[in-house]
Amino acid sequence: MDNYKRVQELLNDLRLDAILISNMNNVRYISGYAGDTGYLFISQKRHALLTDFRYTYQAEREALGYEIITIGDHGYEEAINEMLRTDQIDTLGFEANDLLYAKYQGFKDKLEVKELIPIKDEVTRLRRIKTPQELEYLKQAEAIGDKVFSEILDFIKPGMTELEVAARIEYLLKTKGGQGLSFHAIVASGINSSMPHAVPTQKKIEVGDFLTMDFGCIYEGYCSDMTRTIVIGKATDKQKGIYNKVLEAQEAALAVIKAGLTGREVDKVARDIIYQAGYEGCFGHGLGHGVGLFIHESPRLSAMEDEILQPGMVETVEPGIYLKGYGGVRIEDMVVVTKTGYENFTFSEKKLIEL
Repeated sequence: MDNYKRVQELLNDLRLDAILISNMNNVRYISGYAGDTGYLFISQKRHALLTDFRYTYQAEREALGYEIITIGDHGYEEAINEMLRTDQIDTLGFEANDLLYAKYQGFKDKLEVKELIPIKDEVTRLRRIKTPQELEYLKQAEAIGDKVFSEILDFIKPGMTELEVAARIEYLLKTKGGQGLSFHAIVASGINSSMPHAVPTQKKIEVGDFLTMDFGCIYEGYCSDMTRTIVIGKATDKQKGIYNKVLEAQEAALAVIKAGLTGREVDKVARDIIYQAGYEGCFGHGLGHGVGLFIHESPRLSAMEDEILQPGMVETVEPGIYLKGYGGVRIEDMVVVTKTGYENFTFSEKKLIEL
């Protein structure tokens, strides 16, 4: 079924005459248009893409079968009003989680509609279960990350800064086929590795450091995500103990993940192993998150997630242990959930690497 028809089905469920879609990942998913600016207007009578002159030709090329409307000097409001009048729209839904308050106020003041109604994540949820084509794009994106990890090991030397390594990772992601970055690479060494989302700094990488590298790229619009932690030089017994406990937790979670479980249930498997080893309070984030056109999607693997996993959902599995003033370890794979288990898209070595 064409994705705009799925949105038209939502109109009936939500009792709306039309929906204005502003989340650009949703715009791309539904129409194929990958530009930075625009809106989708979908009613039972039409499916139209509105953008400005800078993106008109791109929209015509990518949003096949859509009515392409180039806004004029009076902006989006007048273009939307023309459709509201023509289609006799009384109730218009908008994505409340995406639309900025100032823009909402402008629409509220200028749009000729009886009711402007907020919707939650109903459109975004259409993206949860990936098609075979989407899975192939995600697999290719993650394969680029595997190649980069293998190559970066030959690049890293004591005395380099975290920023140097991060720059090299991002360069390799693009030269090996990534069309963009899923997010700026996290490269954290020594005590900085105790911060799950550390920003690379001028800190020099030293012998004896944990070095955590978390990175991903975009391939055909779809994101990848992987993390590996290594030790520079010879690992101490303490470092080996922390690393192996994280690996044990990840492998245990992977052993149980499958359709029919909730994100909470999978998270608990890994969390129990880490907490029972004496590291309660040292694993303060969820076990994982969905991945697709956006790097952090739903459902998540976390202690607060009750949504049931379904075949075709893509999730990260990334337990960690973080010790303030010492360092930390995270190991992350990206997998697709199946009826009986999972398929792992990440193939980089997970045994502790001493560089």
